[in-house]
This record gives sequence, C-alpha cells and structure tokens, in this order.
Amino acid sequence: MTKFSSLMSLAALSAALLLAGCTTPKQAETTAPPATGGGYSTPPATSSIVPGSAEDLRVNVGDTVHFAYNAYNIEDNDKAVLQRQATWLAKYPSIRVTVEGDCDERGTREYNLALGARRANAVKEYLVSLGVSAARVETISYGKEHPVCSESSEDCYAQNRRGVTAISGGANS
Repeated sequence: MTKFSSLMSLAALSAALLLAGCTTPKQAETTAPPATGGGYSTPPATSSIVPGSAEDLRVNVGDTVHFAYNAYNIEDNDKAVLQRQATWLAKYPSIRVTVEGDCDERGTREYNLALGARRANAVKEYLVSLGVSAARVETISYGKEHPVCSESSEDCYAQNRRGVTAISGGANS
C-alpha cells in the first residue's frame, strides 16, 4: 500500500509540474510611470524604445505640431508638445534637430514653400525661447510636397498643416 501511495504522489507531482510548464507566464504590466519635470518621462524598462532615439522623440515626447489654415502661429494646445521637446532636448544636449514646415495642397508651390518656412521658423523660435540653443535647430520647408494624407478634405488638410521636429544628428540608435 505504501508503494502504491508513493507512486500516486509521484504521479500527482509529475502531472502538476507538466501542467505548470504548459501555462504561459503573466505579461509584465507596461503602464507608464508618472510624468516628471516638464511632462517628459523615461520610457518604462520593458520598452524597446531606445532613450534619446528618434522613436523616443516621436512616441514619448511628440514630434509634430499643427497649424490653422494660412497661419504659422503656435497654438496653445501645441505649446505643451514644444515644452516636452525642449525638456527632452535639454536631457540630450548632443542631439541636433531639423524642424520641417509642411502645408496642405491648397495654394501655389511657391506660396506653400514660404508658409512652410514661416511655420518651421515659428517652431524653432518657440524652442529657442524655451532654452534650446538656436545652433541645435535647423529649419526646412517642404511646402505641400510631403503630405501625410492625400484626400481633398478639411480633415486631411489639417493633418498636413504641421511642423515636424526630426533628429538630424547626435541621437542614440
């Protein structure tokens, strides 16, 4: 009887171990830590985003601000994005950026190139006013040549009226 009891215990233990090996481990929760200093926080340790990379800027900080039709002034709701960019740039002082000015498809090529330049310069000036060195920020206008949306609708036009901060040097890979 003890031999049978020992065999049953061994069988039960083996079955338990076998079932434990078949379960999938619980995924680690990836909630972002609370924001600190200027709204920018370091990505969680489980993130595959390299701190100081272009993806870090795009995903964790925000690289785009939008403009009203035929305008180049920084809207109040975009000032927070630029504040996060300035904080991020202060954290990574070797990074240089280019601000790209873009427009919707309406207007002539020449007009949109000039408007895109004014938009890019407005973003640069705002970043400089927040303490970013002007030597680290270049500007370029693409006018209407780089749309992110190609439909002829107001919603699409609004997406194309933008200033995009792109890393031009010194970033982590």
